[in-house]
Amino acid sequence: MGVERVLDVRCLEQPEPLLRALAALDDLGNGEYLRLLSNRDPVLLYPLLAQQGFAYEKPVGRDKTVEVLIWRAGDAVAEQGVRDLSA
Repeated sequence: MGVERVLDVRCLEQPEPLLRALAALDDLGNGEYLRLLSNRDPVLLYPLLAQQGFAYEKPVGRDKTVEVLIWRAGDAVAEQGVRDLSA
């Protein structure tokens, strides 16, 4: 099972959410995935994720919070943790 790390950037002004997300990804270890909570869809983050070898999923939110689940591409443990959330 993957280990979830949560980064809540909902109260931050731009560009701080993007900068904090990128810093958190640097610290992401094997078997860990990041749950990013934001007020906005972080569209500038998605191409950077692909360039740096990360995969992501955007579950449908229940409120106005945008959630993005991010893990290192190829990390089966972290990916399974994300999949378990959907089950």
